[in-house]
Amino acid sequence: MGGGGRPAVSVGVQRRFWAEVRAGRLTEEAARAVGVSQGLGRRWFRRVGGVIPSLSEPCGYRLSLAEREEIACLRAAGHGPREIGRRIGRPASTVCRELARNTSSPRRGYRAGTAQAQAEKQARRPKQRKLAVRLPLRAQVQARLEENHSPQQIAARLREDFPDDLEMRVSHETIYQALYVQGRGGLRRELTMHLRTGRSLRKPRRVEGERRGRIPGMVMISERPAEVEDRAVPGHWEGDLIVGKDGGSAIGTLVERTTRFVMLLHLPHSHGALAVQEAMVTAMADLPETLRRTLTWDQGSEMANHAQIAAATGLDIYFCDPHSPWQRGTNENTNGLLRQYFPKGADLSVHGPGILANVASELNRRPRKTLAWATPAEALDKLLSNPSEQPGVALTG
Repeated sequence: MGGGGRPAVSVGVQRRFWAEVRAGRLTEEAARAVGVSQGLGRRWFRRVGGVIPSLSEPCGYRLSLAEREEIACLRAAGHGPREIGRRIGRPASTVCRELARNTSSPRRGYRAGTAQAQAEKQARRPKQRKLAVRLPLRAQVQARLEENHSPQQIAARLREDFPDDLEMRVSHETIYQALYVQGRGGLRRELTMHLRTGRSLRKPRRVEGERRGRIPGMVMISERPAEVEDRAVPGHWEGDLIVGKDGGSAIGTLVERTTRFVMLLHLPHSHGALAVQEAMVTAMADLPETLRRTLTWDQGSEMANHAQIAAATGLDIYFCDPHSPWQRGTNENTNGLLRQYFPKGADLSVHGPGILANVASELNRRPRKTLAWATPAEALDKLLSNPSEQPGVALTG
């Protein structure tokens, strides 16, 4: 019986519920499909923070006493793990782990009663979570989350910063679990606001492209030099606008393809063609000529003055095909990061140039997987300090 005298819901029912969720059903639909209340389904989902449990085993998470008794009989009859697994409906790997863990000696063999007692003892004494007991590790993770580093960036950078200290290792999934799943604590739930999505539950992310009209005089991306694509040579930029509430405000975004270095364009009063032209020419003026090669933009009317921008900056400007945001994927990814600071539906005109500079600086100090966990600022500094080694900066595609 469950609490309050209600019958406990079997593990099998819960597993069918999660199978329905994994197949794409809403929690309410999954609950109806397995015969439980919608409220119970929502509680199950909140309890795990949206992290769908593993469905790798076909029935309950733990072996039952009856299954262990059958394993003992089949093992005594000389059957191997694969055959035992087939007969009891479990993976052979599950049977192998059970036999290795609970066979006390070759002479005594596998005993079902002994194995069940050991399993129940371990269930009463679950392991403490890494981030709950390793205080220096937890302090590092919390500090880096507050710097808006992602769990994957944190996990990778800790290996770089503490190469000889195994106590300072943690996987990105462990960080997510500590943030989202009740009972796997060590990290405050409010730290989720520092993740890119800011969500309190993990949910799939939907990406939608923007629809814009054509402008005259465009040179299409199909004519762009091949060196831009392989990122071997720096100085190739991608750009776009992130637009605020009702399209009334915007911030220009520029990202260098090789180093992922970000610059933001302050557009306080307008994001029309003239305002974008002036902001871009100002931003590019401080860059050396070797970092001003090409710019790729989508077909937005804010680039109507592209010829003037090209003449003033020395950039060759190329335009993406309609409805093809992946053709400037580095910029799309950067705009996703920026939405953590400038949410959709917000008035972006309230952010002055100092705020934009601080946000760009923070992004440029984040370690990036595509740079072997160096930061864009470090990559750009290496370029400027060692111009003869420029082609070697792009560590991965």
